[in-house]
Amino acid sequence: MVITVAMVLGGLWWLQKSQIITLPFPEETEEDEPRAKVTPKTTNIKPQIIIAEHLSAGDRTLIPKEVTPAKQAAVKAFASGNYGKAASLLEASLKSKKNDPEALIYLNNARIGTSESYTIAISIPIGVEVNAAKEMLRGVAQAQQEINARGGVNNIPLKVLIANDDNDTKVAKKIAKAFVDNPDVLGVIGHFSSEVTLAAAEVYQENQLVVISPTSTSVTISRLGNYVFRTIPSDRFFGSALSRYMLNQLNLRKAAVFFNSRSNYSQSLADAFTTALFADGGEVVREFDFTKPNFNAAVDVQQAIETGAEVLILAPNSATLDQALLVVQVNDGRLPMLAGDSLYKPKTLQIGGKDAASMVLAVPWHILGAPNSPFPQAATKLWGSDVNWRTALTYDATQALIAALKQQPSRSGVQNSLSGSGFQPQGVSSKIRFLPSGDRNQAVQLVKIEPGNRSSFGYDFVPIPSK
Repeated sequence: MVITVAMVLGGLWWLQKSQIITLPFPEETEEDEPRAKVTPKTTNIKPQIIIAEHLSAGDRTLIPKEVTPAKQAAVKAFASGNYGKAASLLEASLKSKKNDPEALIYLNNARIGTSESYTIAISIPIGVEVNAAKEMLRGVAQAQQEINARGGVNNIPLKVLIANDDNDTKVAKKIAKAFVDNPDVLGVIGHFSSEVTLAAAEVYQENQLVVISPTSTSVTISRLGNYVFRTIPSDRFFGSALSRYMLNQLNLRKAAVFFNSRSNYSQSLADAFTTALFADGGEVVREFDFTKPNFNAAVDVQQAIETGAEVLILAPNSATLDQALLVVQVNDGRLPMLAGDSLYKPKTLQIGGKDAASMVLAVPWHILGAPNSPFPQAATKLWGSDVNWRTALTYDATQALIAALKQQPSRSGVQNSLSGSGFQPQGVSSKIRFLPSGDRNQAVQLVKIEPGNRSSFGYDFVPIPSK
């Protein structure tokens, strides 16, 4: 009887909190855009036409809510080959919407026109993660703007081709094939999620075209081949950092892990944390899968407590972020919470609020974590607001390709340069160094959610000083 009542109450609580989580963001915030997936094209359209609609260097807009009248006219001028007119219109568009990275990339491409250039490509999840996609685009746009303002790569300007892969493995593989078949593309930045990077990387590796992911952390990516790199550390670094914090700073040893077994990223982070915790003398007492039919945040948190858990570990992917935020709310501050980088979003601050206070997240970079770096100031001046780690690490990925192109401007040359033991161009906060596996050799930054006014939600992500 007690169990039945608990489940009923838990179900009612779930419905109530679900309604809270799905409220739209305030109108003035960037995060108000929907995460609904783009409606698939009909099956009678040829695949090459579908992929063509997902690619643009300036002849079409890919981000639906970033279209000013001037930008719309600019892409038409670009498509007709009138690059001078396109550039003028894009300059006008950026005056009214300065934080539009797609427009800035198209502007730099229009200024190049038909002149000789080096081309790199970026594939982003516009259809389902538009804010993350724009964050990534800002990194490559800023790097392109800076290098071209200095005269280009060995006096040759850098052109950027944008692709929308909808964070879909099948679409991403077709886009990867399109990049491979385009001889102008000398390197690729992408993809967003680990699942999509894993799928597309097979195409890049087989056809010997370098891809650098700034956001995919799965440990499986380390084994994909010598043309696959990333500027974000693997989940081994994140799992170890969270384990050490739990054992050494919280002085607690028993954890319950919440994850999505259907997500390569989520499973990878959960496994990495569990392995590190066991190795350091801790214990995972329960695991809870967000995708199980009987998942109930209220009931599962109570079970975790009854099983002896002292800490809750949250490792959702983007698709299960709402479930993780339900866990944050029903926990109500009873147990300390540690989490992966997928919770590093304004939505966590808005929905979590006081319930998320003191949660510690492992992220690859924070704007306040490297106060002496020139990048944050330049980024804030360019975009009119702070940027996050997705922008910073995409900027680093672009800088890595630029440095490689300076040495050997060919597909094989880029790979040789990136793999070289002496390759270490300056990144946002440190030198960019790759391990033999292609992984980034860089420490992880821990941040804590604390009351603050940098965001509009009353709470901020604040870096924890390393000891």
